[in-house]
Amino acid sequence: MDVQIALFLASTIRVAMPMMLAATGELVSERAGVLNLSLEGMMLMGAFFAAMGNHYTGSASVGILFAILAVIPFALLQAFLSVTLRANQLVVGIGLNLVALGITTLAYREVFGALSRETLSGFNQLHIPLLSDIPFIGTVFFSHTILAYVGIILIAIIWFVLNRTAVGLTIRAIGENPRATDQAGISVFTYRYVAILVTGCMAALAGSFLSLSDIHTFTENMTNGTGYIALAAVIFGNWRVWKTVMACLLFGAASALQFQLPGWSVQIPTAWLLMLPYILALFAVAGLVGRVEQPLSLALPYRRHSD
Repeated sequence: MDVQIALFLASTIRVAMPMMLAATGELVSERAGVLNLSLEGMMLMGAFFAAMGNHYTGSASVGILFAILAVIPFALLQAFLSVTLRANQLVVGIGLNLVALGITTLAYREVFGALSRETLSGFNQLHIPLLSDIPFIGTVFFSHTILAYVGIILIAIIWFVLNRTAVGLTIRAIGENPRATDQAGISVFTYRYVAILVTGCMAALAGSFLSLSDIHTFTENMTNGTGYIALAAVIFGNWRVWKTVMACLLFGAASALQFQLPGWSVQIPTAWLLMLPYILALFAVAGLVGRVEQPLSLALPYRRHSD
């Protein structure tokens, strides 16, 4: 039973990792006042271009570079529309998600073929001497790919920047009162652009994790709502990094259950297990998980008096 629990916990971390990467990146943008509903599309673009880079070069690292370079223009378009043109951020996000789905579907069929299930080399599971051999703990924490550990480091860096640096203080101030920040001589537009780029890079890594570190292939619309669950995790975590991470782990556990319960001889309809992460996300968005304290200027375009 201990082995099964260890495998379940390891699976939870693996399933939650792309959510954690995407949600932490989204958190930066939302703390600056910009809602990136296009997170799903950014992840999908990252997953496809990481797969394409790996397909053509055989290198997983080059695949990640492809993903980031592909998502950056996508993030800049999001920033231009929502920050510079002050377009409705909900409409922009939905529109960009549809664009990403169309681009990746067409490109996938051109590059891989409509029915292709090519296995990518991707990232293999690491074996860390001594640590990976520790019973239970080794299975849970030291049985992942290098991309998972890089992701944890990046999440810790984002937490530190947001909570322990002047840059983080400025980002949070822009999300609460952009006019006062602007009057203090700080460029609201610049910080919001940078925050959206951070979101894009983290979403690219999240997508890369799906195609190169998790299932080692790409399929059409393979994100399958993961970006939206990551958005819900930010709300569930009340716009705090570690609470958001815990929310992602909760969603990851709900997803991992569908693979583990049959092995525990627990008979629950698969449809219920598939719905569980989305039900939890719905509770989060509906505000049923406690008091919600979102940034005051979230999703509100900023207009200077001189504009």
